[in-house]
Amino acid sequence: MIAFDENVCAQLDQAAQREWLETNGIGGFASSTIVGMNTRRYHGLLVASLRPPVDRYVLLSKLEETLVIDGAAFELSVNQYPGAIHPDGNQYLKAFRLDPYPIFTYEIQGIELEKSLFLVHGENTVVVQYRVSANVGHFRDLQLLVRPLIAFRDYHGTAHENGSLNSHVELADGRLFVQPYESLPGLYIAHNATSVDPQGAWYRNFEYEEERRRGLDFREDLFNPCALHFNLSQSRRATLIASLDPQEAEMASAYEIGERQRRKAIVAGIDDAFARDLTAAADQFIVTRGSSKSIIAGYPWFADWGRDTMIALPGLTLATGRYDVARSILQEFARYADRGMLPNRFPDAGETPEYNTVDATLWFFEAIRQYVAHTNDYDFVRRKLYPVLTSIVDFHVAGTRYGIKVDQDGLLQCGEPGVQLTWMDAKIGDWVVTPRHGKPVEIQALWFNALRTLESFAAAFRDIERQQLCATLAQRAKVSFNQQFWNPGAGCLFDVVGLDGPDPSIRPNQVFAVSLYYSMLDNDSAGQVVAAVQRELLTPCGLRTLAPNDPRYVPQYRGDPVARDSAYHQGTAWPWLLGPFIEAYLRVNERAKEAVDEARQWLEPLRQRMSEYGLGQVSEVCDAEPPYTPGGCFAQAWSVGQLLSALSSIKAMTSQPVATAVTR
Repeated sequence: MIAFDENVCAQLDQAAQREWLETNGIGGFASSTIVGMNTRRYHGLLVASLRPPVDRYVLLSKLEETLVIDGAAFELSVNQYPGAIHPDGNQYLKAFRLDPYPIFTYEIQGIELEKSLFLVHGENTVVVQYRVSANVGHFRDLQLLVRPLIAFRDYHGTAHENGSLNSHVELADGRLFVQPYESLPGLYIAHNATSVDPQGAWYRNFEYEEERRRGLDFREDLFNPCALHFNLSQSRRATLIASLDPQEAEMASAYEIGERQRRKAIVAGIDDAFARDLTAAADQFIVTRGSSKSIIAGYPWFADWGRDTMIALPGLTLATGRYDVARSILQEFARYADRGMLPNRFPDAGETPEYNTVDATLWFFEAIRQYVAHTNDYDFVRRKLYPVLTSIVDFHVAGTRYGIKVDQDGLLQCGEPGVQLTWMDAKIGDWVVTPRHGKPVEIQALWFNALRTLESFAAAFRDIERQQLCATLAQRAKVSFNQQFWNPGAGCLFDVVGLDGPDPSIRPNQVFAVSLYYSMLDNDSAGQVVAAVQRELLTPCGLRTLAPNDPRYVPQYRGDPVARDSAYHQGTAWPWLLGPFIEAYLRVNERAKEAVDEARQWLEPLRQRMSEYGLGQVSEVCDAEPPYTPGGCFAQAWSVGQLLSALSSIKAMTSQPVATAVTR
């Protein structure tokens, strides 16, 4: 349980940096700060996915709440307007906790009011409940006034006052319905209020500080369609359920019991506290796509991306024992394989999937290899995935999109002007910040790993011709790799070998040549690579993307989109890279116990960060220098997934002797 007392809640600069997240398993979510002040355009109490897991809209932005005690009004909300914070309801916020969902405890004149909210799994439904303490003392009358504020706009945008909004509120017993725009579905609000005032009004000029810092539109107008009046002197409990479907307020208790049981089951039997927290975090990324499963790359703004999914999958699903989810995801992405490539992403607006990635397809092989290592389910691979894998290799040998093709030396080349194909994919207009055209180091490592993986499957399936082909291709790649990629001056690997010669930039991509299951390096070379990465790139929150002595190095990730994208892979540290680094470090280190202890120490700062930024989550990036300020998405799938994989490797190291040979 993550909890904060009034000392944190009263300090708005601290409280506004702590964001909570609720998800519903179909791409929808709710999110805000611990004081309820929205600081992002992505914050809202019901961000619904209209075409799961994408096409997301902020429907219910927030609730403005006023507690009335014997006629005296106390406003509980907090908003930022131009030049002012109003109201300042955080002064009444005694505590906030995630237990397991957000719970706010207000104290006013000796009365405690507890507010809780959660999303119903599998539905675009948010349940908000208020409970007043049993002892209300000498007060004769206790009322709660709740004003819903709605946006009804794409979650990447902002809403502004307009004459097109339909302000009509349909009232029924215990329920109301609003549909501000014909192009969007309406919102049902079930409640146990004693009365509803359907008079609407615009609330203008909310300011979202995080969007201001990011150089984006940060002002919004929200519409209040009605006010709900609850008599807490009688029932001591108020309930509001906002949903795309008709609901009954009486369902709140059943929903709450079901959601608590579901979340408890996810972490049942996990003894390690950090692994338990990460397993709970992992659940928030797993979503439904049609009849199958997928993985949201990050909250609050990413959809499901192929690269992120394959990198995160082993940790999110295999390390947590959710093998059925892993199987569903692998089969779903296999359906979209086209010309030997997996999609890079499924756009939010529902256009054709984009295939501008060279590594997502190769990470697919590693995800399948790990799936089989955990399940021994060769039959599933043979029936559903093996034909796709063989086709992928054939396309890469013959050539596919964006110049992706095996060269005569057996290495995989890729790249065309104006496209970014590796995970270092920042692009500003027509400028690709880190193009890495030619033969990137991690692509060669992934290609070799894919060939050896397919070779092992071919052997298991008695496909001798395919087995021999993969063995030949892999051996050719290994010889060429060791000839071309070793940088004797730096004692590590070049980042890219291209037409202009080798790129000596010290980047983290070389660590995959050690961390992947099948490696092309001997023990001595692998040890030197790990030492170089540790010396130049390791930080308490992940690996830097560029060595500090490089003239292009940018230590801080902040500012407008141009500034941030310029720094994205030019120094900025990424927590997810700590996973493969630990894997590589454990593999080359002969001091098993000492290596495990060091690895645990490296993970500790990120464990602590889970109660400081995205609560219960791990961020996308951090600054490359102290204090290593987190940034980007406050909840990132591959950050969580790779840390779970690292914990799994650490656990395996404690139960068996360390294997120092990295070449398989």
